[in-house]
Amino acid sequence: MSDSNSAPRLAGIRLHPIKSLDPVSVNEARIGPNGGLELDRVWALYSTDGKWINGKRAAAIHLIRATFKPDLSSVGLSAPEDHRGIEPIRVKFPTETERAAKWFSDYFEQPVIIRYARAGFPDDSLAAGPTIVSTASLQAVCDWFAGITLNEARERFRATLEIEGVPSFWEDQLFGPDENYAVRFKIGEVAFEGSNPCARCPVPPRNPRTGEDWVGFSKLFSELRRATLPPWAPAERFDHFYRLSTNTRVPSTERGKLLRLGDPVTLS
Repeated sequence: MSDSNSAPRLAGIRLHPIKSLDPVSVNEARIGPNGGLELDRVWALYSTDGKWINGKRAAAIHLIRATFKPDLSSVGLSAPEDHRGIEPIRVKFPTETERAAKWFSDYFEQPVIIRYARAGFPDDSLAAGPTIVSTASLQAVCDWFAGITLNEARERFRATLEIEGVPSFWEDQLFGPDENYAVRFKIGEVAFEGSNPCARCPVPPRNPRTGEDWVGFSKLFSELRRATLPPWAPAERFDHFYRLSTNTRVPSTERGKLLRLGDPVTLS
């Protein structure tokens, strides 16, 4: 099911150190204590009612820019498109949560709490490993929605690992016909179990830089996803077709192992 001219390989690793904010592309990443990648989604923003402040609840989050040092030792926070004149700030990452929380509180005009968890804050607690998508799948979305670039598609869907050398929706073969059927595969030396096709939220229809909503995006996406579902995809796992990328689990034996760009992908 891979491209006959090349072999599947890891072409992108994108961490999202602060949940819902900008990604960081890295050349390698280590498997963390919960099966996700170290420093991926390790800060989460909360309001005083204990709920996440994220793209699902607060579209204004798209105007925030987070710029990390290459070693992720600090992060700069700014909102250049916000006209209230909130000054940028740079804080140590991931330790300086209180100063960062003050900045976010000023921006959102409400008290914001930052929680740090070394294991991260995955969207799917039952499949807390990295999400996987192919470059070809993202390109297919670009073909469906004129004007969306490949990098913008990456920012809209926020997958952690990207695979090249495969056709669009190749990652649909990484989960089985029911939730009890684990598809096992490896990226480099790291063993994975595919779990399920990732259900999407209100974030992909929004421009990741401005928050502008693409009216009708979810409906058209679902229609085209249904029409182009590949023969290797277990259709019974799609109760709806607003799904893209594959959620994974990583066995505890894999903790501390490295993923590197260029690692081959092999199915068991």
